[in-house]
Order: sequence, then C-alpha cells, then structure tokens
Amino acid sequence: MKIHHLNCGSVRAIDAPGLPAAPAVNHCLLAETADGLVLVETGLGLADVRDPGGTLGDDWVAMAQPHLAEEETAVRQLARLGFAPSDVRHVVVTHLDVDHCGGLPDFPAATVHVLAAELDAAVAEAPSFRYRPAHWAHGPKWATYAAPAADDWFGFASAPLTGVAADIRLVPLGGHTAGHAGVAVHDGTRWLLHCGDAYYFHRELDVEPQPHPVLDVVQTRSEIHHDLRLGTQARLRELVRRHGDEVTVFSAHDPWELARLRG
Repeated sequence: MKIHHLNCGSVRAIDAPGLPAAPAVNHCLLAETADGLVLVETGLGLADVRDPGGTLGDDWVAMAQPHLAEEETAVRQLARLGFAPSDVRHVVVTHLDVDHCGGLPDFPAATVHVLAAELDAAVAEAPSFRYRPAHWAHGPKWATYAAPAADDWFGFASAPLTGVAADIRLVPLGGHTAGHAGVAVHDGTRWLLHCGDAYYFHRELDVEPQPHPVLDVVQTRSEIHHDLRLGTQARLRELVRRHGDEVTVFSAHDPWELARLRG
C-alpha cells in the first residue's frame, strides 16, 4: 500500500528549542488501496479557503491564523498526484473539529468513517467554535461506529473499517472530544497510528514529557476531559516504549513529525 503524508492546511508558526520554526500543520494521510483511495483526515477545504469566516468562523480564524492556501487543500494535492475527487472512496476522521473535516465537501461521494459519539456531539453542539455544520451540509455518507470494547490492537480497543479490505482501524483515544479516535493503518510492513489531537507535540511522548508552551495551551483549552486526555497520552507513551519497532505514532499538528515522516 502506498501512503502519502500531506499537509492540508498550515496555521500559525511555532518554534521549539533545538528545532527550526515552522507553521503548525494539518497532517493527513492518503492511502492507495485496492478499494480506491482512503483519505485519513481532510484538513481545510476549498470552501474554507474561499470563505473562512463563513465556514471556519471568525473566532477560529483569529486563533489559528490559517494560511488559507488553495494549493494545500487535499483536493488540489490529489489532483497534482493525478487523482480525481471521485477516486477517494473513503474518508476517515479522528474527530470533527473544523481543521480535521473542512475538506469533506470536496469529496461528496466518499463514505466518511467516524465514531458515533463524535458525530452525535458535533450535530448537537453545532454551530460552535469547534463544530461547523457547513462541513457536512452536503449530506455525507456516514459510517459510524460504536466504541469497541475489546483491547485487540496493542492493548487498545479498535474498530476495523467496514467496506475496506485494507487493515485500517479506528482506535478510541479519549479526552479531546466526545468521540475522538486515532486511525491505525497497516502499510504492509508496519503500523502507522495517526493520533489526531490526542497529543500536539512529539516531546509529549518522551519518558519525561515536555509539552509545547503554545500548543499545550491550545490542547488544554479544547479538551473535554483533562484526566482522560492525560491518561491517553500515558498509554501512547507506553505504546511507543513497548512497540515502537512495530508502530509509528504521530499527531495532527506537529510540523517536525510531518517533516520526519516525509523524509
């Protein structure tokens, strides 16, 4: 399976000791599978770039300071790879915050996979700072999943995607939103785990965690359950310690992780 690491929406610049300053990113995966293309996260979409206040909301734009570059949208990046929007058969989202699902309208034919608790929360709370109904006003073909019970994936519960032969799973990673999940993808050699917003900065998974001074403020303000979020991070640290040779873990917004995986 061929996998592309994409940045589908640069936002405000950040820095960290010993690292070059860079814009925070919206890290998406494009997987070429036997069932067509599978897009993990969408980042910001064409409508967000063209009418950010109307789709993303003025408050979110002021906070995130997105670059709003059309060439960074997933649909434009896929075109440069030779794909049409209809080639995307499935979209998997870790959650429905604006910067994770803004590109859904650009792939109207795709089945959208998400935990049921997340979709329920988004519909109930929208419009809000984090959930914007413009991103699903086109009526996506939702595939929703109850929270799985069995710890069948490296000690985590997981739900394999329906209708997808490739081994791609939703892995609940609680604390950030009501139905937040990671997305595990087996590329034929090893696992990739897109952790969404379960953590924001790679040094949070160090043995002695080092939160980023700016990103930590953002994640703390946006969490729905503080202790659950910290517990999720502790479990991810243990996953890396015990299975780092089998699983590559990364988050949605860390630009240094994206650069490493692209390299």
